[in-house]
Amino acid sequence: MTDHSINERHPKEIRLIQKAQQVVVRKQFGSPDELKAAVYAALVNYLIEKELIRTGPFDATFHPTASLDALSEEKIRAFIRIAQTRRGFKLADTTPLLSVLEHLNLAVDGRLTHAALLLFGNDPQRYFINSEVRCAHFHGSEVAKPIPSYKVFKGDVFELVDQAVDFVLAKLDYTVGTRSQSNTIPGHYEIPRAMVVEAIVNAVVHRDYTHNGSVQIMLFSDRLEIINPGALPLGWTTEKLKGLHISVPANPLLAEPMYLGGYIERLGTGTADIIRIAQEHQLPAPDFVQSDDFKTILYRPFTPQVPLKYPPSTHQVPDKLPSSWHPHPMDYATIGIEVRNLLKVVVGEMSRQELQEALGLKDRVNFRTNYLDPAVQAGLLVMKFPGNPRHPKQKYRVTEKGEEVKREYLP
Repeated sequence: MTDHSINERHPKEIRLIQKAQQVVVRKQFGSPDELKAAVYAALVNYLIEKELIRTGPFDATFHPTASLDALSEEKIRAFIRIAQTRRGFKLADTTPLLSVLEHLNLAVDGRLTHAALLLFGNDPQRYFINSEVRCAHFHGSEVAKPIPSYKVFKGDVFELVDQAVDFVLAKLDYTVGTRSQSNTIPGHYEIPRAMVVEAIVNAVVHRDYTHNGSVQIMLFSDRLEIINPGALPLGWTTEKLKGLHISVPANPLLAEPMYLGGYIERLGTGTADIIRIAQEHQLPAPDFVQSDDFKTILYRPFTPQVPLKYPPSTHQVPDKLPSSWHPHPMDYATIGIEVRNLLKVVVGEMSRQELQEALGLKDRVNFRTNYLDPAVQAGLLVMKFPGNPRHPKQKYRVTEKGEEVKREYLP
């Protein structure tokens, strides 16, 4: 304020001052520079209070409007039970929700962080529309239309990882061993599941959620590309990722629950684990590329292009058929790689859960829709209780027709 007396001021100016005095504190300044500095500091404080600028990680920022009703109690209780089993989490699943959130640093004084909504929200995309994962599958080695399979997945970060991993695994070949060492058949995908999970978890956890882009996953005939908006920590290079390094997650409040839920083994070892697993399975070394986005490239094993004896996606009839098998021609179109992989893991009678776990799949809807139901409809699997598909003790076994398919057409 200036030193003018009340008599020297215009009536409108006097009313403005009186109104301002009700909401602000008056302060005198000795020079214009002092005034500029004070105004600048006040603006910065205002922007921080309104959360228009941040001084900490995105996931630790408080959401301005979301309340506890935005979270799913069922998801939080389920998480606690899983974390207890896998990591010895100390809280009971009867602990008040707010206490659980505060223990995980996801809430303070009833205010929810962005991480709380991304982890346990009923509808995270309502608050963060870009928190989705886009998946595409191409038959060749380049992006080309038409796209054989394209999905956009929504949900919390656990659901995003599960759905994206299942999408990728559904397109990879599954190889089984023998039962010489165990009653169960050991098997693995052409790109090991652990590599796929690590790469997708890294993309979801370390992405820049302030960016309008989404995580993109593209499976080609020779490689898997996982792309996420974001950059490495300042001063880091992609070479540093190839060795052991400290964990500097872009969203630390997301990373810790992912560890507690068993999605990652140790914080800070993800990229090193990907490289190690590739070496163990004699796969080409993965690549990490930092440009406008961050890209992880996992390579599929090189295999000669030998035509399948049993076409999975055409009506063409193979030259040789088992003498006792005379299926409808549509059977040839219905047996895709998902059903072929399922047939490889069935031993005796197995439940839906046992089959799903044998293939390392998490999404029950995806498993029923793309694996189990097509196998039953094609007459390759049969239910123990066919008159009651939802029977609590329901199990599945391979039919005679399915056994002939395994012997004649599956490697």
